Amino acid sequence: MGDQDVDTPIFDLKGQVALVTGGTSGLGRAIAVALARAGAQVTVGSRDAAKIDDTLGELASLGTGHGGVQLDVADFAAVDRAVESVVASHGRLDLLVNAAGVTRRTPSLDVTMDEFEQIVRTNYLGLFKCCQAAARIMREQDGGCIINIASISAAFGWADVAAYSSSKAAVVNLTRSLANDWAKYRIRVNAIAPGVIPTALNRPLIEGTPRGEWFLAHTPQGRFGEPHEIAGAAVYLASPAASYCTGEVLTVDGGFSARGVGV
Repeated sequence: MGDQDVDTPIFDLKGQVALVTGGTSGLGRAIAVALARAGAQVTVGSRDAAKIDDTLGELASLGTGHGGVQLDVADFAAVDRAVESVVASHGRLDLLVNAAGVTRRTPSLDVTMDEFEQIVRTNYLGLFKCCQAAARIMREQDGGCIINIASISAAFGWADVAAYSSSKAAVVNLTRSLANDWAKYRIRVNAIAPGVIPTALNRPLIEGTPRGEWFLAHTPQGRFGEPHEIAGAAVYLASPAASYCTGEVLTVDGGFSARGVGV
């Protein structure tokens, strides 16, 4: 995953084996489809068996070798089983995308410890467990690539989502730490920090709400993003084009984080 032949197409993922957690909806599904279109053999992880079947129906039109595995990343034993399943089917694991996540909008004085813990266990602890399980395989095969889905909320103080925002800030720092720890194994670890992308996870919070109108007003492009725009960033980070990129957080937010004082 490091040195690349200069004649290799820079966005070609042919022969790469990928696992995408949260790969049956929202950003995860868009990323899974984009990786498959780039030539990767993709396994999608999800808690919902029906969503796995539906996603595999779409992936089937993009080649063979794709699969699905029931996976709740907050269940650490299930993470090990999922990684073992991918390796048993394909003999290797080249690419992990951590797209599974949960959120809840609750004032910080009202959120329960159980609610807070559920978000942190999924978005941060489960993500780390996935990274660790995948990296143990990648170390033995001399390299791999991990992409974590963070959020621009990691860099801003947003109201009523303390658990989510802090979990994503932890993902950003974890990404940089693991990039340092695992570079010697030729494992690249990067993150994507999406701006506001309407998905099933957040649509009730942002579409037709004062919060959503505020986001639009503070985004220079004047619109929300779309899942395929995050998927393109994932293909780049997974590809030979990003072979010298590790420990980076690629922000894709329509200019939101670049805006200072508006006019």
